[in-house]
Amino acid sequence: MIALTVSLHVVPGRRDDFLKAIEENAERSFSDEPGCRYFDVVCDLDDDHHFVFHELYDDEAAVEAHRTAPHFKVWREAAAKYVVPGSQVNTLSRRLFHHS
Repeated sequence: MIALTVSLHVVPGRRDDFLKAIEENAERSFSDEPGCRYFDVVCDLDDDHHFVFHELYDDEAAVEAHRTAPHFKVWREAAAKYVVPGSQVNTLSRRLFHHS
């Protein structure tokens, strides 16, 4: 499994629009991408404009399929309106352990 973690800050006043766009992106990821297994979005308790996404994909090919999916282009264009420029940090990592 490949984990994609994204940390970003949302422009003040755009939080609700951002949440709607990210929910639509997550729904499309699950319906259009067979390699997307998990999509979670959390908000910082001390800063309700700081968000972190955790996404899990089968492998690197599934991550690439996500990046090239038509709905992801829509998300990137929307994110430009909602995300504070320069605040987004993406990290790819290999998932080694999970306990629930």
